[in-house]
Amino acid sequence: MPLIRFGVSIDKILLSKFDRFIKDKKYTNRSEAFRDLIRHELIQQQWKGCQEIAGAITLIYNHHKRELVNKLMDIQHDFGSNIISAQHIHLDHDNCLEIIAVKGNPKQAQLLADSLKSVKGVKHGTLSMSTTGRGII
Repeated sequence: MPLIRFGVSIDKILLSKFDRFIKDKKYTNRSEAFRDLIRHELIQQQWKGCQEIAGAITLIYNHHKRELVNKLMDIQHDFGSNIISAQHIHLDHDNCLEIIAVKGNPKQAQLLADSLKSVKGVKHGTLSMSTTGRGII
């Protein structure tokens, strides 16, 4: 794909902050940082536009909590069409980490994540959404 060069006018203070951001994030140049920021915004538009996303839900919970694992499994089965894979990791004697790979409608992914992390006994949960790669350069 051919590259196109264009000029951007930017305030000196803002540019200085952007250059610090570039350095902190280990970008090699302004162009790559700028492209990455554009991609990020376009991906967020995909989420808002209900286009297909890919992502991961992470949960930390105490597996000794009565019926917790069964409740989590029931919820996952209810969202079976959105779940690609799940991995269960024993962190220590009491705590487990569950990583659930999801794909599909962003609202469904958020609903799944919210349903899982609201179960009594879940200590922490996050949803990290990304793109499937289609439509993003």
